[in-house]
Amino acid sequence: MDIQLTSFGTILALIVTIGLILIRVAPAYAMMAGAFIGGLVGGAALTETAEIMISGAEGMTGVVLRVLAAGVLAGVLIESGAAKKIAESILNGLGETKAIVAVSFATMVLTGVGVFIGVAILTIAPIALSIAKRTGMSKIAILLAISGGGKAGNIISPNPNSIAVADSFHVPLTSVMFAGIIPAIAGIGITYVIAKKMKTVGAKVSDHELPTPIEGDSPTLAQSLSGPVVAIFLLLLQPLAGITIDPIFALPIGGIIGALAMGKGSHINFFVKSGLEKMAPVAILLIGTGTLAGVIANSVVIVHILNAIDALNMPSYFLAPISGITMSGATGSTAAGTAVAGQVFAPTMLEAGIPALAAAAMVNSGATVLDHLPHGTYFHVTRASVNMSMRERFKILPHETAIGMIIALVSTLIFGVFGFLLF
Repeated sequence: MDIQLTSFGTILALIVTIGLILIRVAPAYAMMAGAFIGGLVGGAALTETAEIMISGAEGMTGVVLRVLAAGVLAGVLIESGAAKKIAESILNGLGETKAIVAVSFATMVLTGVGVFIGVAILTIAPIALSIAKRTGMSKIAILLAISGGGKAGNIISPNPNSIAVADSFHVPLTSVMFAGIIPAIAGIGITYVIAKKMKTVGAKVSDHELPTPIEGDSPTLAQSLSGPVVAIFLLLLQPLAGITIDPIFALPIGGIIGALAMGKGSHINFFVKSGLEKMAPVAILLIGTGTLAGVIANSVVIVHILNAIDALNMPSYFLAPISGITMSGATGSTAAGTAVAGQVFAPTMLEAGIPALAAAAMVNSGATVLDHLPHGTYFHVTRASVNMSMRERFKILPHETAIGMIIALVSTLIFGVFGFLLF
């Protein structure tokens, strides 16, 4: 499309989007409204604005289908008790003396095996609250451990953000996941350092906030891991053997085999419906994200960003983490941030000679820096998970930003500064 929108129109689109989300307008509608206003103010006619929005949404089709497919695996993990079993095994294995590491590592693993980050946090939080009560740890420390682990797990997972960035740069999903391992470990490390310093800061866990134990059959750890292991094995066939099995097939197959391994084949339909219910809001969000991406992609703001990088004598690869950071900050979401950054900036990065995998990894890591801002759902899900006051939740924001910055910095050093491509 030959339409080029003004920078003012694009910036206004982002401001309107953030403002509407802050007053609790559904994020998908907020992005559509922002895109609509940005297109008109940016210089496009009404019909041209509609074309830009539709074109941007169409670019999200592949991501949306893969996210919906991921719902099968997520539904099996959550509803079968597998996710809870994995979390409990890690927490019990590491013990209360290593509570911060246990909580952050458990959240990372649970997110990493394919549980959507919000659900992973809600799964871990009740167990983490019990540990915090017994060890005298503050809510701030425990939430930092959960949040840092979630951010680390998100860049090594077959979750919507990794799916989106893999789709945008046309690289294997498993390659994006493996590219996040070292930055994720760095994220866990800085999470431990910060959370340990905050162990006695803020409110403690009260008795009435502790979860009520739930009785019932639970799968074994091996059974719980069977689904994610099968899914990742199928995805690994592409880089290892040249056999391409798209996530749209690999993730549901892993989920179904996992259900069968746990002896819950008769519940597959229930698991699938539950997974769809959990992923449907993400899919709708991504469609709304696409309309906003269409506006940004047809804006001169991209030229201004590139000119600024040149003026500051910054290497071209800095565009990758910067786009991830700014777009996650604008949308308040890792998934939406990577989707916008990938769809809008991928062609420019590839033309600049940045290897596709390197760019994908840096965008994915950059999107963890500001995804916790108050206009996004992550802020509110994490706050509710530990019954934290709004005032204390705001105190954590700088620390979460620092964790995300370390993740993005390590990724940029590996794939940008040193140019390592190990897979």
